[in-house]
Amino acid sequence: MELTAQATRRSAARDADGMAVASFILGLLGLLVLNVFLGPIAIALASVALWRGTARRGRAFLGLGLGVADLLVLVAFMQFDSTVSWNF
Repeated sequence: MELTAQATRRSAARDADGMAVASFILGLLGLLVLNVFLGPIAIALASVALWRGTARRGRAFLGLGLGVADLLVLVAFMQFDSTVSWNF
């Protein structure tokens, strides 16, 4: 019984670490393309990873910051173009 509980905790920690890395990658990618989708996803993944106690807190915080930056870039370009969307 104890062995399965340890395996479950290890699996949950690995999932939280994966979410932290995924939020960082999606936040970074969102600065270039699809920031309206990737920004909120990066924010959500980083928040869940931090809530679950990831060992990669730095990556989770970077993913959170990049997700917010994605949305700020979107708002800046929308103000610049006076449209709802932006492109290169």
